[in-house]
Amino acid sequence: MNKVELVAAVTQKSGLSKKDAEKAVSAVLDSVVESVASGDKVQLVGFGTFEVRLRQERTGRNPRTNETIIIPASKQPVFKAGKAFKDAVAK
Repeated sequence: MNKVELVAAVTQKSGLSKKDAEKAVSAVLDSVVESVASGDKVQLVGFGTFEVRLRQERTGRNPRTNETIIIPASKQPVFKAGKAFKDAVAK
């Protein structure tokens, strides 16, 4: 499902117009991205949690030259599914 299909599903289930549903979906996604980017955790009970995790600096190997390189530390967005979401998928 892509964003257009999600907007269509929200339109059908909520009775909102397509324009209003698109605004609502965009607002939710933008809010989640802004919150996670600022380091906050977004927790939607029954759905899941969006958060940032720090990956430590580590060593790697360039496959072409077989040279050891240092991979710098980075922040990674992470989603952890909630119990209700996991149970719905498992059915």
